Amino acid sequence: MTYTISIVDDHILIAKALSGIIENFKQFEVLYECENGKVLQEKLQLKKNIPDIVLLDISMPVMDGFATAQWLKETHPEILIMALSMQDDEQSLIKMIRGGAKGYLLKNVHPAELEKALNGLIKNGSYYPDWATSKVFNSLSTATATNIKTVNFTEREKEFLQYTVTEMSYKEIAEKMFCSPRTVESYRDSLFEKLELKTRVGLAVYAIKNGFVAE
Repeated sequence: MTYTISIVDDHILIAKALSGIIENFKQFEVLYECENGKVLQEKLQLKKNIPDIVLLDISMPVMDGFATAQWLKETHPEILIMALSMQDDEQSLIKMIRGGAKGYLLKNVHPAELEKALNGLIKNGSYYPDWATSKVFNSLSTATATNIKTVNFTEREKEFLQYTVTEMSYKEIAEKMFCSPRTVESYRDSLFEKLELKTRVGLAVYAIKNGFVAE
């Protein structure tokens, strides 16, 4: 079976290069390329233009990746979104996941890794880079309501989980929660232990996937 892909990137050379690479993959073909989210919106008005996967750049003029992902999530939830970026920071990753992205790759990725990521996206419904800690996302991908019930959270830990998806520093979170930064760190460490996670990204994705934060 062949899966279709649309590339959304304002850098024409990068989009063309990606198309050329993907055309060599056995299970995938590129439907078309767009320079921003607004153009993608226009393309998707036709049913024949609806792909299985959208490779989505984050930094674009007119309509960037964050806004485009959110729009796709609301109007075409069946489309799998793979974010493409030069940014490897946690906040961009969290924001894209909250916006509906099921995968995240850096633009300097090797073609073999790109093919692996696309296959993973189709097979498992998600694919995230090693730097985001595979253990975190593997555990989160299989989290269920039953799993949640086996973990006892305090009310303050639940409150802290909601703040993990924001761009606030731990100091700023402490101010919001009317406590000291050290106390906030204790909430974080307690959640790390309870959920067997190691990063704020992990806590944020857990919070989003399990209903602690309104999407």
